[in-house]
Amino acid sequence: MEAKKVFNFGAGPAKLPQSVLLQAQKELLDYNGLGISVLEMSHRTADFSQILNSTEALLRELLKIPENYKVLFLQGGGSGQFSAVPLNLIGLKEGRCADYIVTGAWSSKAAKEAEKYGNVNVVHPKLDKYTCIPDRSSWTLDPSASYVYYCCNETVHGVEFNFIPDTKDVILVSDMSSNFLSREVDVSKFGLIYAGAQKNVGCAGVTVVIVRQDLLGKALKECPIVFDYQVQAANNSLYNTPPCYSIYIMKLVLEWIKSSGGTEAMEKLSKQKSSLIYDLIDSSNGFYSCPLDVECRSRVNVPFHIGSEDCNEALEKLFLDGASKRGMISLKGHRSVGGIRASLYNAVTLEETRALAAYMNEFLKDHQPQ
Repeated sequence: MEAKKVFNFGAGPAKLPQSVLLQAQKELLDYNGLGISVLEMSHRTADFSQILNSTEALLRELLKIPENYKVLFLQGGGSGQFSAVPLNLIGLKEGRCADYIVTGAWSSKAAKEAEKYGNVNVVHPKLDKYTCIPDRSSWTLDPSASYVYYCCNETVHGVEFNFIPDTKDVILVSDMSSNFLSREVDVSKFGLIYAGAQKNVGCAGVTVVIVRQDLLGKALKECPIVFDYQVQAANNSLYNTPPCYSIYIMKLVLEWIKSSGGTEAMEKLSKQKSSLIYDLIDSSNGFYSCPLDVECRSRVNVPFHIGSEDCNEALEKLFLDGASKRGMISLKGHRSVGGIRASLYNAVTLEETRALAAYMNEFLKDHQPQ
């Protein structure tokens, strides 16, 4: 029976490349002639060590990670890192202070969690709506802060930084969960980068942490041992049983990214896909609207409404129903903001994005005011 054609625009867990799913299917019952699945494999075996080491090597190659950085594969998701980051880093300087740039739901939650462990300074005036990045002239960075934290792409609100904040001598920490490996990045400008795999580089269950070695060993005494970066680095992410299958899937996705042209190719494709949708929105004479400042529109999470501030919920429901009938799933906006959201992660193809644009055009012609 032929599989139903589905266009998955979900925000995460998100679409995986077809070739990755086929490879995982092929190896599910018998990995590499061993007669067992990776799901059954001990994390202490040489075979799993090969999977783990290959995954790290691919990440280092694709991101050009310097040698003085450790790569960790942890559990707990991005939300776990809301706690792990301050537990490991907020004690770097006396006073337990950290600067946070808050531009959406996830950086807001991260800042709130960090308040449990120290003093949090939101470096800019409070935003009434998450539709922009506050002008850098309004930032009040604290030179005595242990680190500066930001989320470089907000999945819910669609705010993406197109620059790396200049934090002078204070280390920079970034949540890159939703645009990880969708563009090139200079890792050396960061003290720590983390990313949940389930959007661009794999399935749910594993979170990548890339941390500069000199920042290890500074954890607060109350830090749970599984979140202690030094402990995990010393044990090659094997202090506790890691998410073995999720790491294996990540390896397959990284191999796919490499064979597809690497991070540079993913970035080029990302711009093409997002431009298709934004250009259509901008040329719709207000039928579609995007609430974001143009300078910070996300390439990977495109939120939009039918209508402007007073969105037409009835038409949006009709749009989503029509999309579903065409096999286009997970286009409903996050429950906190409503509307429509198209997530265009690495595995979403240009052809699938064109199909969405064609449907948007068709819907516009059928429902625009006469």
